[in-house]
Amino acid sequence: MKKLPVSDKLIDMIQPAIKNNKPLVLVGPTGSGKTTVGRLLASEIGRPFLDMDQEIELMCGCNIKLIFDVEGEKGFRDRESNVLQENIHKNIVISTGAGVILSLKNRELLYPLKSTVIWLRVDLKNQMNRLGNDKQRPLLQSGDLGDQLKKMALIREPLYREVSGNKVETGSRSPIDVCRTIFARLNLSN
Repeated sequence: MKKLPVSDKLIDMIQPAIKNNKPLVLVGPTGSGKTTVGRLLASEIGRPFLDMDQEIELMCGCNIKLIFDVEGEKGFRDRESNVLQENIHKNIVISTGAGVILSLKNRELLYPLKSTVIWLRVDLKNQMNRLGNDKQRPLLQSGDLGDQLKKMALIREPLYREVSGNKVETGSRSPIDVCRTIFARLNLSN
């Protein structure tokens, strides 16, 4: 993967945050860019990357939609909690699922890492542009997409705020620009 065009100075600034052996954890709504940004961050700082949704699919041998169909949301959330618990103490970059913060157990795991938990926030317009044709996310398949996303945001945004030490707006910004902002924020929080 191609390295980000960021300066050595920015890399030096983030060193205290990445040397503390805490994971960098990205939380945020569906379509906020957690996977894309997470891969770029991991590549830039030389850490392994874990996308929790992809890990669950690998473990189960099927997609999340099928897991929801067979086990329901509770079954999926239990799997999600297990993956988080198994990986939260590793020196990696983690892209969580959008609903990971719904579980008190998960929030309790994330809260002590608050300084390295980054909330990627996206406005409704950009979120709808990114998700308009998505047929794989089970919780977005019924009803009006905009209404579904608004309902989720109402419940989840206070929980993202609770567990994260840094909020970064993604909007229509490039993933590289979002990564630069995260680097700068982590420096300010140390």
